[in-house]
Amino acid sequence: MGTRRSSIRPLPGDGLTRSTAQPGATTAAVDAALLDVVRDCGAARGLLYVLPPSGDALWLRALTGAPREMATPWTRVALSDQVPVADAVREGRLVWIADMEEMARRYPRTALVLPYAFALAAAPLSAQGSPVGGLALLWPGAHPPRLSAGERAALDAGCRRLGDLLGRTSEAFHAHDEPRILPHPSYTRVPPAEAGELAAFIARLPGGACALEVTGRITFVTPEAARLLGADADDLIGALPWEALPWMAVPEIEEHYRAALLSEQPTAFRALRPPDSLLLFELYPDPSGISVRISPAAPADELSPGPLRSAAGSAEPTTGPGRAGLLYHLMHLAGTLTEAVGVQDVADQTADQLTPALGATAIALMAPREGRLKILCHRGYDADLMQYFDDLPLTADTPAVRVLDTCSPHFFATFDELQGAYPHAVHLDDKASWAFLPLVASGHAVGSLVLAYDRPQHFPPSERAALTALVGLVGQALERGRLYDTQYAVAHRLQAALLPRQLPEVAGLSAVARYRPAGHGLEVGGDFYDLIRLDDTTAAAAIGDVQGHDVDAAALMGQVRAAVHGHAAAGAAPGDVLGTTNRLLDDLDSGRFASCLYARLDLARGMACLAGAGHPPAVLRHPDGSTEVLRVPPGLLLGVERTAEYPAVEVPFLPGSVLVLYTDGLIERPGLDPDVAVDALAELVARADPADLDDMADRLIRHAGEPVDDVALFLIRRGPATPGRSVG
Repeated sequence: MGTRRSSIRPLPGDGLTRSTAQPGATTAAVDAALLDVVRDCGAARGLLYVLPPSGDALWLRALTGAPREMATPWTRVALSDQVPVADAVREGRLVWIADMEEMARRYPRTALVLPYAFALAAAPLSAQGSPVGGLALLWPGAHPPRLSAGERAALDAGCRRLGDLLGRTSEAFHAHDEPRILPHPSYTRVPPAEAGELAAFIARLPGGACALEVTGRITFVTPEAARLLGADADDLIGALPWEALPWMAVPEIEEHYRAALLSEQPTAFRALRPPDSLLLFELYPDPSGISVRISPAAPADELSPGPLRSAAGSAEPTTGPGRAGLLYHLMHLAGTLTEAVGVQDVADQTADQLTPALGATAIALMAPREGRLKILCHRGYDADLMQYFDDLPLTADTPAVRVLDTCSPHFFATFDELQGAYPHAVHLDDKASWAFLPLVASGHAVGSLVLAYDRPQHFPPSERAALTALVGLVGQALERGRLYDTQYAVAHRLQAALLPRQLPEVAGLSAVARYRPAGHGLEVGGDFYDLIRLDDTTAAAAIGDVQGHDVDAAALMGQVRAAVHGHAAAGAAPGDVLGTTNRLLDDLDSGRFASCLYARLDLARGMACLAGAGHPPAVLRHPDGSTEVLRVPPGLLLGVERTAEYPAVEVPFLPGSVLVLYTDGLIERPGLDPDVAVDALAELVARADPADLDDMADRLIRHAGEPVDDVALFLIRRGPATPGRSVG
């Protein structure tokens, strides 16, 4: 017995305080106040944040009873972040989160990083009416759903004390150093005289035992535990289990430790020590750390009844990254959703990725439209069945509709449970369990999502919270997608309204136009084109590009096009049309420039007179098939110099000729010389069939590939009018 007792190796010193520098009087007072409020509120953890003079972010200065690594994502919290402590400080109010499901609904990103059972209160700290920091307290998952009157009084008193201390000494806490790790106020070490008897008592118990401090490091281990783990006790003391034992280096084991630490609820799991030793680990946490029992387990063994069984959820051994694999899918989905545009894109990405990530066999995503629930997409369901459920009125008594009204998820492990809640439900699919989840954004439901499983699912609290947090991300993405769709439709209706709906009929001319945006999404371009009938034998063609991609650029484009059209219709010469438009742009003082190429087509004389304002040169295809780049004397961009002049040149425009006007998006390529690009365009025009302007336009647009700027293309052919004239 003496040998067994002497083999227990306690970790020298206090693992919580060894890494903390000796504090000064100011730091000691703040630390003492933090520990007092944690103790008086009966909390398990406390995090103290300070607000530096810039006031744009909160910095974590101290935390109690938790490893620094667990707090790393929250070391700096921007005031604009959607996390509890930022909301508390920004809005000057207490934020209370009763459980993990509420955290998942209100703060889905936080819940994904900390999917554990705990309650949380976040409160602002102020001094003389100004915010100086924030306080977050965590309680075990078994805490009642509301703060008691005593807890609230202790919290308010502690916040006043901390606010006063930070207000008087705040400059000492603005350095961006590592946060201090403080022991929980209830943590006391065993007096040396009693340590031997305690070690002997533990050594007599069957199986092995070890203790972990809050950082996860082993503080003592029995010889039997070391034997079961297959390691020397000296190598285990002071080490993290998943570092000292390679076979424990799987994310799920560390997740069990973190879940026990934050929830302070007993849990258990099994792990396989190579080659064939199956071990049962039972974890018993409190604010000071975790006691662990280790015993052999046969494959058919069941976990102990009671809280251990329910907390563990499964008796399967830990052999791989269970939750880590799920997190990979979820993080990948989150990254994908940030790039998704439009409601349908969000819906498709969600359906494609959630099904394998969650092990569901079917999924359907729905959104309300005009008083009915429309199915946006589905996977794993028969199309006929989806058609049956599509377009349900929002007054229907179905779980998919109900979650929209309540913003609360519904979980059904069996069809009997589903029918108990909805007596008129009919089992039309072959699924065993269902989850109906609201897609919430900005406090209201924007859709609902159904997950169905072939095998019964019990949906434990941790899984419900993970699902709720996940669909919170989907709801936010869906809301962004809906906003994008609306803005996209408005932007492109505006773009279309500012361009000619159809080109006028001009005897002797055929015209085709194309407009292709460069993929700016919601941005509206400033490219324009126009064909103006001047008299029976004369017409004018114009093309231009206003600087910018926004509503202002589009509005200015409309004014420039109208000015060119008006001056041309009044009979002004090409140079005068551009000169007058230039002065108008200068008067508008928009701060933007525009390029333009204007051509007056005199069919009676067979001539075209062109003037340009910083615009790419036109290409003329002659009747014999040869092409010519019409390099008009350069003129300044419109809006640069009020007194600028725009000289014009005349070129033959004979029957069978094709005039090609375009904006720079058609030829602009990174690293490509513009002259080379124009010559390549001229060669392509020479090879095209002038009798089919639509085909020529399509070929030239395809030549642009993925343009870096918007493309406007305008083709005018001298000859009899044909049915092929179009705007596209």
